[in-house]
Amino acid sequence: MRDVNIDWANLGFSYIRTDLRYLSHWKDGEWDAGQLTEDNTLHIAEGSTALHYGQQCFEGLKAYRAADGSINLFRPDQNAARMRMSCERLLMPFPTEETFIEACRQVVKANEHFLPPYGTGGSLYLRPFVIGVGDNIGVRSAPEFIFSVFCVPVGPYFKGGLTPHNFVVSDFDRAAPNGTGAAKVGGNYAASLLPGAQAKAGDAQGRHFADAIYLDPATHTKIEEVGAANFFAITKDGLTFVTPKSPSILPSITKYSLLHLAEHRLGLKVEEGDVRIDELDRFSEAGACGTAAVITPIGGIQYGDHFHVFHSETEVGPVTRRLYEELTGIQYGTVEAPQGWLVKVN
Repeated sequence: MRDVNIDWANLGFSYIRTDLRYLSHWKDGEWDAGQLTEDNTLHIAEGSTALHYGQQCFEGLKAYRAADGSINLFRPDQNAARMRMSCERLLMPFPTEETFIEACRQVVKANEHFLPPYGTGGSLYLRPFVIGVGDNIGVRSAPEFIFSVFCVPVGPYFKGGLTPHNFVVSDFDRAAPNGTGAAKVGGNYAASLLPGAQAKAGDAQGRHFADAIYLDPATHTKIEEVGAANFFAITKDGLTFVTPKSPSILPSITKYSLLHLAEHRLGLKVEEGDVRIDELDRFSEAGACGTAAVITPIGGIQYGDHFHVFHSETEVGPVTRRLYEELTGIQYGTVEAPQGWLVKVN
């Protein structure tokens, strides 16, 4: 066990090597027993399909130090279900929901001293992944696979925590119609690197953006994703939570948690459907949501020559703040969780 010397109050979202990670191999039709290892370097064949053909998928979830000192995993069964869908889309074996959750539990317990203390706003981010490996050169499913889980202590994904950020609509597509947009695969993220960099570089007016917004790839008229996060908005009357629905959107566990909380805790109407980019005036608040960002309020969206401001570029809207407090309260154990949402690690 290495000494941990981390400035918890200023923890960002970057790689920090932790002590142990889970590793399991699939070969000859079955997974091995899996084990924890100190080695943070993967040793794979040069012909691995993960390297050449993008046969890989991953997940992201968090462990939280609760107010009572226990450790909460937030909805790991939903991450397991989503990884199963990603694996099926890419013809990869999945190591069962029970193995997935147990691997996450083992990694958190083995690296508990890297878990940020309660009250710091930090968490332990877990990155499970499955990749195709083994000697290969043809375009086919791999002969072998690796399932691994590692963890990293993290703070807010965007600097400033729950503060509004501006975004710009990109001309690029994040995913193709009927493609892999709903699977959590690396190719979707590789495609976002250039538009994301362009957004952060800013426009001719000197305005810089946190990331790019992607429209539906078929018509370029409807909002789909905000960088690597899902989009939501609150109608001007403050009564309805709206979020896009599309076969090329990654089904965000955070988004579906917010949908539930908006309806059952805040008493809002909820709508999952088309969100047209030319109808932003319907909304008084908007945000990006996901495991990494949790909720990032959207101050404004640049679309062509028009810059649309929601509640404020500097202040968080009241409904967005209530949703954030409800969700994070559940995660940190200060608000009662819906049945089955938390798995205790210790």
